[in-house]
Amino acid sequence: MRPPALLAALVAAALLVLLAAGAGAATEEAYVTLLYGDEFVLGVRVLGKSLRDTGTRRDMVVLVSDGVSEYSRKLLQADGWIVNRITLLANPNQVRPKRFWGVYTKLKIFNMTDYKKVVYLDADTIVVKSIDDLFKCGQFCGNLKHSERMNSGVMVVEPSETLFNDMINKVGSLPSYTGGDQGFLNSYYSDFPNSRVYEPDSPLTPEPKTQRLSTLYNADVGLYMLANKWMVDEKELRVIHYTLGPLKPWDWFTAWLVKPVEIWQDIRQTLEESLPGTGGGKNPHDQLVVKILFILPFCLLLFGYYQSCFQTNKELISLRSICAFARRARHKYKSEESLPSYSVVGSASAFSISNQRLSNGTHSKLPPYFGAIAVLVCFVSASFSLALAFAIIPRQVMPWTGLLLMFEWTFVSFFLLFGSYLRFVYRWGSISANHAGFSNSDSSENHMGSGHQRSMSDCDMDATFYWIGMAIIATVAVLSPTILGITALFTKLGLMVAGGVVLASFMTYAAEHLAISAFNKGLYTNRKNDGSFLTHGCLPRTPFCNTDVTLSTSGKYVPKCCFCCTVWLNRAFAAICLLNFVGYSRVLSYTVSL
Repeated sequence: MRPPALLAALVAAALLVLLAAGAGAATEEAYVTLLYGDEFVLGVRVLGKSLRDTGTRRDMVVLVSDGVSEYSRKLLQADGWIVNRITLLANPNQVRPKRFWGVYTKLKIFNMTDYKKVVYLDADTIVVKSIDDLFKCGQFCGNLKHSERMNSGVMVVEPSETLFNDMINKVGSLPSYTGGDQGFLNSYYSDFPNSRVYEPDSPLTPEPKTQRLSTLYNADVGLYMLANKWMVDEKELRVIHYTLGPLKPWDWFTAWLVKPVEIWQDIRQTLEESLPGTGGGKNPHDQLVVKILFILPFCLLLFGYYQSCFQTNKELISLRSICAFARRARHKYKSEESLPSYSVVGSASAFSISNQRLSNGTHSKLPPYFGAIAVLVCFVSASFSLALAFAIIPRQVMPWTGLLLMFEWTFVSFFLLFGSYLRFVYRWGSISANHAGFSNSDSSENHMGSGHQRSMSDCDMDATFYWIGMAIIATVAVLSPTILGITALFTKLGLMVAGGVVLASFMTYAAEHLAISAFNKGLYTNRKNDGSFLTHGCLPRTPFCNTDVTLSTSGKYVPKCCFCCTVWLNRAFAAICLLNFVGYSRVLSYTVSL
């Protein structure tokens, strides 16, 4: 029994030696990334998760500056990162992008002499397949982009204090075409484009000083956006680099523009809860903000509605009022017959009588630029609402969360802003009615009360149609590429521009009609003490359109649409969209070259 026992002991000892040697070799090599501030913490977390998913045993080291909070450092340590604090290297270039203020700190990876070799990865990269074979590369390896310049987002470095000191001495003398570390490294390794391509299965002897990495190790999302496909076999991809300039994969709106961001988001959702509330890449602070942002618009709407009800003695929302509104809508849009108490002829007569009484006074009360002001206020309100939504929504929330909050805040803010303008127009009409002496109603109008109430109901539904129509068109314009399954960036943008033109046309039409309706409601406020007569009927000649009113098939007088304003606004909107499209294309081309 002794020989077998002795043999087993020797085998066990040999295995322990091998494991110890493997562990020692693993600690001599490391994956490294840089972190300048808390806004990139989520990117580092996702990068670390993608590395762990490949089964690597190498160290994961993150070099953090003083701009990283203590909480973020603890979070990264809980994720398995080795956190090393460093001081920033000043950027000697005066002409540089603002975001390149500390990028020369990347040179410090050349001084990580605690490791024999390190693989550097930018925080906006993910690993989709094992890249442990990169540690077999030469003293310096990088990827050469289509512009024949090296990209410093993925590099293999053999640290050396002598090499680092030499770089520091030449920082002030060597030019940088980017104003950052990448341009400097291209100047320092000026002969890099002539290097041999690294092939892990066919090592070169002797080992060259520099080697080029294939695109598999640094797949550029910028190039994907131009061709709507990878330039290499997608199944063999190793590293995806989200070279989107200031746009990053953790920005919620980037996922709606660039298809490969879905891969990054999928990895994000698998993040463990290293600290309370951090599972799935969540931020406890952002989660509280999201809850507040979700509830606050509804509170504002309810407050505004009930305040309006108490001021005008209107009936609050109830099942009875909802059923009555639905019944009126069904009779209006699904049947050409009027309600039993409603007479088309009587209504037309009422409109004729009222129009005769108002034709002398109202025209003078509406300035010739009334419609133009309404359209301008409408577009300014929409632009401000959209800008406000993007400003207050945390950028690192999930894509669907960000999109829903964007719709919610844009619609509610626009409703409140443009609604306030319509309220002002309503009061303007009321004051005009008082000055024109319309407060005394006669018997010929009192017996038309039922007709007025019916017209009020029709107008309420018309106003509802305009508001809901704008919301639906805006939603379809944004989501149409996703609904149709379109992934090409420029096709997406083109479809959104087309939807924007349609939205601008509808907003132009709706803004003018809602403003005129609000003004006419103010004219009749003193006739109906409840202030509920808002109608498109009884409309005077509109100075903005400079056209007479026309009798519709339903017996109402409505203004002819002013096409001139619509055409010019659409042309202006299309020009702005085209300029933005061209500008984005130029930014994209510049970003890809980096």
